[in-house]
Amino acid sequence: MATTSTPQPSVTPQPVAEEQRTPISLGRESGGILVLLIFIAALILSTSDFLTLTNLDNLVRQVAVFAILSIGQLFVILTGGIDLSVGSVLGLSGGVTALLLAGGAPIPLAILVGLLVGLLVGLINGLLVSRFGLPPFIATLGMLGIARGVVLLLTGAKTIAPLPDAFSAISNGFILGLPSLFWILIVVTVAAAFVLGRTIFGRYVYAVGSNAESARLSGVPVNWVLLAVYSISGLLAGFAGVLTTSRLGAGIPTAGTGYELQAIAGAVIGGASLSGAKGRVIGAVLGALIMGLLANGGNLLGIDPFYLQIAIGLLIILAVFFDHLQGRSFSPMRRAA
Repeated sequence: MATTSTPQPSVTPQPVAEEQRTPISLGRESGGILVLLIFIAALILSTSDFLTLTNLDNLVRQVAVFAILSIGQLFVILTGGIDLSVGSVLGLSGGVTALLLAGGAPIPLAILVGLLVGLLVGLINGLLVSRFGLPPFIATLGMLGIARGVVLLLTGAKTIAPLPDAFSAISNGFILGLPSLFWILIVVTVAAAFVLGRTIFGRYVYAVGSNAESARLSGVPVNWVLLAVYSISGLLAGFAGVLTTSRLGAGIPTAGTGYELQAIAGAVIGGASLSGAKGRVIGAVLGALIMGLLANGGNLLGIDPFYLQIAIGLLIILAVFFDHLQGRSFSPMRRAA
């Protein structure tokens, strides 16, 4: 007796909702935009220094570094992972760049080596997670300590200065009347948004974060995707380290301490979900801007920085809490009920 087989549904990874929205549509980022507008309004009303050109210039340069770190962190978070080493990688890449410049190396070569250091650390993180199966938290926590220890040994825990004026001009200069770091951030943001929203690799990243096993069964090279996202995070952390060293005009071995919190906060407050597959680049930049406004506003108002740390922690908790509520409210099981 002949039998007929029931066709099985395709398991080809589909783009998530973030990819399907237009670049100007709002979704998970709407809450961050509201918080941002409240912060801006509060600072305008509470201090006359906020809208000065000097302060806005300083704000843009500070936010650019946070945003670049948050974008790199976003790639990792979208796969359901986390990178705790970005602050130490920033310090290591910046320190290596400064050492080379102080030793007379050409500026392009010193920058290239600084970037390669960040990429190498990210590659090691990716191998530990994808090939050796270590939990991302443990692998990158260990790398946090290793990278910081290496830069302290290389520099003798001393500030490396002076550095060439041409190198300092990279972060402190102006292009078309705007801070150079503003344009650098725009380029990084557009490139990252294109990769995540318009390429096969971007679809793979969301697919891995949604369900790694389903992605693997549908032909997604999960290990290579994980290796790539941690490498991107390391590369962007290294880039942030070079820019920070340029902005400060010196290689400071403790630079970037605690910046991993800023990077994670920027991505999460901007709408990324720690469970993976949810978040966009514009949200990470938005979250970094909120972090920058907190720090900038605190300085202008003379608020104890310890209170700002409390505020950042509360924002992270609230962002994760609301993401949890949203996930419960709109889960497939709840819709089917």
